[in-house]
Parts: sequence; structure tokens; C-alpha cells
Amino acid sequence: MSKSLESKKQEVAEIKQLLEKSQLAFVVNYEGLTVADLTNLRTRLREGGNLCKVTKNTLMSKAVEGNEKWEAINPLLKGTSAFVLADEENIGSAVRAYQAFQKELKKSELRGGVMEGQILSEAQVKALADLPTKEQLIAQIAGSINAITAKVARGINEVPTSLARAIDAVKSQKEAA
Repeated sequence: MSKSLESKKQEVAEIKQLLEKSQLAFVVNYEGLTVADLTNLRTRLREGGNLCKVTKNTLMSKAVEGNEKWEAINPLLKGTSAFVLADEENIGSAVRAYQAFQKELKKSELRGGVMEGQILSEAQVKALADLPTKEQLIAQIAGSINAITAKVARGINEVPTSLARAIDAVKSQKEAA
């Protein structure tokens, strides 16, 4: 059944709105997946705050038209396409969720993605899964800052101790003489 022009315009507007909130979009060939498989993927993505959108390539092409941030997705628009959209804080979780899904089913194919106007290869998208989360980065920075302050405190503490040892050594030398 064909969609009316009005419903297509509404879907394009919805896609534009979803893309505004997203930082990463990657394209998955979902040929051979059942509805249950797609539901499984959507559930995994939703747990991490991400989204899987299945739409026609022409509607996605219309939605990204004139948007420098997303126009790079056009070469990936072929065949049956599902679009995984992730916001800034959930990029790694989106890729990890897809990788777990792919490892389990081995039916879909990742074509590539787009981030900040740059097209990403399959390998580049998969590399995003290895990046630490925001919380992990904050913990690493806090740990580094804490280590620096501990070293400074030990250094400051060492000055009077060294001075006391030097005075004691001079005293011992004078007593021996």
C-alpha cells in the first residue's frame, strides 16, 4: 500500500527531528531479518537510549537534503536500510548493542555511518564501541587529578623531612669531630 504525500512529508519531518537529536547514524542492511529480529535489535538499542528507524532510503535522502551534518549518508542509502541513531552520550552503547546483536544472529550487515558530517567505514563505526563512556572519562580524569595532588603533598612533606635529616647529619659529624 502506497503512502500518501502528506504521510511521507510527516515521516521526513520526524526523521529530521530524530537526526537533530543524534550525533551518530549508522546504516544496517536488514535483509533477511524477521520482525522479531528487528524488535530484538530495537529493544537492545532502547536499553542504551538509542533508536533504530526503518524507513525508505528516498525518505531518508529527503530528510538529510541540505543538511551538511547528515548529507554524507547518501552513498550508504541502497537496498534495505535500517538506521541506528545515537545521541552524544550513547554512541558507544549503540555500537556495542548492534555488535552483540550481530554476533548472535549473523544476519545483518553494517554498511557504514555518519558522524559530524564525515562518512565512517564499518571498521570506524566498530571502533567507536571501544571508546570509554563519559562516566569512565570523568573517573579517569578524577583519578589523574587525585594522583597529582597526592604527589604534590608527598613532595611538600619531603622538604622538611630532608632538611631534618641534613641537620641531623651535620650534628652527627660535629659530635664525631
